[in-house]
Amino acid sequence: MLDRRVLSSTGISALAGFAMSEKCQNRVGTAGYSRVMTIRTATFEPPRYLVRVPSPIGRLEITSDGEAITSLSIERAGSLPLEEFPENRNSVLDAAAEQLAEYFDGRRRDFDLPVRLEGTAFQKAVWAQLRDLQWGEVASYGSVGLATGRATAGRAVGGAVGANPIPIIVPCHRILAGNGKITGYSGGNGIPTKAWLLDHEGIVHHTVGFEPVPA
Repeated sequence: MLDRRVLSSTGISALAGFAMSEKCQNRVGTAGYSRVMTIRTATFEPPRYLVRVPSPIGRLEITSDGEAITSLSIERAGSLPLEEFPENRNSVLDAAAEQLAEYFDGRRRDFDLPVRLEGTAFQKAVWAQLRDLQWGEVASYGSVGLATGRATAGRAVGGAVGANPIPIIVPCHRILAGNGKITGYSGGNGIPTKAWLLDHEGIVHHTVGFEPVPA
């Protein structure tokens, strides 16, 4: 079973598609860091359905294959990975846009959306653990590794968490180091984006040199 904790600010005093290592995640959101957001291969195909919506952490770009959500990207430095492609909405994306707006407004604590996650067997096992985490719950990289049968695979877990193609909906922001510290985040502006999401849910975290921003 996944070791989960429920932490709240009142309860305690005090695209897509490639893995980012934990070491690389540590640098996202720090001064002087930059990363090319889009990596395309010869077999790249534009998404069938795509929508962009505003949010407090920047624009969100969501794609669908017609039946499920396939990716969600958070704006970084004013850019999104599929910026050149026109929007093409469908009912799945309309539902995602509505539920995300409710989440950011504080009116929704979980998502009822179909998702399609493509990755290795290990990545899928990690992402399944992420989907079990509820609003206000956190888990450590070590506990996720233990739950997937790889108790000493903290670095591999970090890579799988960083490769999550559908952040927020599949809540990789709820993974912290064992001491409650943010060690990285591959979405949006990195650590500040993750800190905003944690603060929004009232989850206590520790990040040297970063002051929490009120939700």
